[in-house]
Amino acid sequence: METIAHDPATGVYPASPDYIHALEVRHPSRLLFVSGTMGLDEQGTAAPDLEGQLELIWSNLRAILASAGMTVDNVVRLTSYLRDGAFVEANQNARLQALGGRAVPTTAIVVETLRDDWLVEIEIIAAG
Repeated sequence: METIAHDPATGVYPASPDYIHALEVRHPSRLLFVSGTMGLDEQGTAAPDLEGQLELIWSNLRAILASAGMTVDNVVRLTSYLRDGAFVEANQNARLQALGGRAVPTTAIVVETLRDDWLVEIEIIAAG
């Protein structure tokens, strides 16, 4: 599988170091679409704060990816659903740490989550 970032130099606003406009995936043999994943432990209990939920989300995503024989290196698209716009920076930092600084197409949306104790939810697409 080959990936190619597409960030046109003109005609669109510039990308930043942690953001790309598009990622072309050439010759993947499989795709994995992961449902929105919350910061819940194995008993289904949400961590009490944003930092804890982000840690659990990425732990949960790594477990889901591993079940498909993949790692975070296979993530090619990510959408974050944040309960509060104030969570943007912490979410960005957690994403950058989890992906080792690798930029993938990303969208963050501020939403009302299904439960008040769910502060963030992340869905991904992985390719291998």
